[in-house]
Amino acid sequence: MGVDSSTEERIRRWRLVLGGESADGTGCQLAGQDAAMDAALSALYGQGEQPEQGRRRGAGLGASAPSVARWLRDIRTYFPASVVQVMQRDAIDRLGLSTLLLEPEMLEAVEADVHLVGTLLSLNKAMPETTKETARAVVRKVVDDLEKRLASRTRATLTGALDRSARINRPRHRDIDWNRTIAANLKNYLPEYGTIVPERLVGYGRASQSVKKEVVLCIDQSGSMAASVVYASVFGAVLASMRSIQTRLVVFDTAVVDLTDQLDDPVDVLFGTQLGGGTDINRALAYCQSQITRPADTVVVLISDLYEGGIRDEMLKRVAAMKASGVQFVTLLALSDEGAPAYDREHAAALGALGAPAFACTPDLFPEVMAAAIEKRPLPIPDMATHQ
Repeated sequence: MGVDSSTEERIRRWRLVLGGESADGTGCQLAGQDAAMDAALSALYGQGEQPEQGRRRGAGLGASAPSVARWLRDIRTYFPASVVQVMQRDAIDRLGLSTLLLEPEMLEAVEADVHLVGTLLSLNKAMPETTKETARAVVRKVVDDLEKRLASRTRATLTGALDRSARINRPRHRDIDWNRTIAANLKNYLPEYGTIVPERLVGYGRASQSVKKEVVLCIDQSGSMAASVVYASVFGAVLASMRSIQTRLVVFDTAVVDLTDQLDDPVDVLFGTQLGGGTDINRALAYCQSQITRPADTVVVLISDLYEGGIRDEMLKRVAAMKASGVQFVTLLALSDEGAPAYDREHAAALGALGAPAFACTPDLFPEVMAAAIEKRPLPIPDMATHQ
């Protein structure tokens, strides 16, 4: 009895998933492109012998850049970009290929994404001069793509928030925003008189023309925060491009580095970081606190998994003091698309008790979080966030 085409396709897919070991039970033989796809998968995930010996290729890509470069080209041929990025990440983690990324020909072969940028940044200090130019080009491509995706919406969202936060409801005559006042009072239209009763006046607020909001991004550069560092650097550059926001960007491990003067180029910011090392959140917050001149107009965003190596009680006291002075304090356990992060639950709960809930945030949600902080309204905390 024959097998219909849909069943054959299911068997083929199961064969690619199971890897063709003797116990896979499919009895399916692969040929052509399917065999090539299977070999690429086997090199990363399989067990067994190398193909040169006439048997199925096993886990391991060899230690040479040419063999890895060929494999990278193969997977880009057979799989979509999203799958390629996952396979590259697994190859770096499972097979220890990080050092091969120090070679220019390898960098030219990879599919650039946020995770690759994080790996390159962690290798920055060991990177030879011959590779740095290629590495910067890879990082530049990822950063440019992120800016195109995130910049317009961020500027639009925050411009609206700044405008709303600057309005006053009891303006002087010269400060009345007539367009918004009319819109806010349309329900008070009196047809018999052909007029609107302006029950509520909306003003521009003269302060909005002279007082900037201050945003301090305080970023943990420990190794686990690599993706967050990349996204935060891009957002920092976007915020710095807005005239109505004065942005400061601070990165830290056990030392604190102020990268504000490099915010015009997020690539410079990223290469100014040093992923890895310990964590001293208290020291970083002490520096940020010293830079605040107008607490009521300041938003501090701490991006950290909260594994504190410094003085815990002092850290919490600093957060409490900043909030008491009028600072809007936001704690992000991660700024990435990687899902729920690992974090110090005790410290997160302590911050939540101070009215500074800690939660993970995706890049797409970040503009809304910043808008809420600027307007001093409740933060849009995702349902998945755990902060108590």
